[in-house]
Amino acid sequence: MEKDAEFLEYVVKGLVDHPEAVKINRTVDEMGVLLSLDVHPEDMGKIIGRSGNTAKAMRILLRVVGMKNNARVNLKINEPEGGRKTDAPQSASMKSVDDVMEDLKL
Repeated sequence: MEKDAEFLEYVVKGLVDHPEAVKINRTVDEMGVLLSLDVHPEDMGKIIGRSGNTAKAMRILLRVVGMKNNARVNLKINEPEGGRKTDAPQSASMKSVDDVMEDLKL
C-alpha cells in the first residue's frame, strides 16, 4: 500500500467505531491519485464532521502527503448503501415553513 493510502487508513480507522469496515481504493491517472473511501454507514458522520470540517482536514493533509511525493492526491468519500434518503418523508417533528408561519399567525 502506498504512503497516502496508509496514512488515510490510519487516520480513518482512528476515528470510526467500525474500523473493520474501512475500505480504501487507490487509483492513479493523468489527474493524479484518487483515494476512494468506504466506511460503515454509522461512521459517515465521524468522517464528514461538523460542516464537513473533518473531511476537509483529511483532504488538506492528503495534499501535503502528496506534495511530499510529487503527486496530487484527492479523496472521494463514497455514500454507503442505504445512505442519505433524498425522497424520505419528513420526520414527524419536522414542520414545513407554511406550518410554522401558521403557528406564528404570520
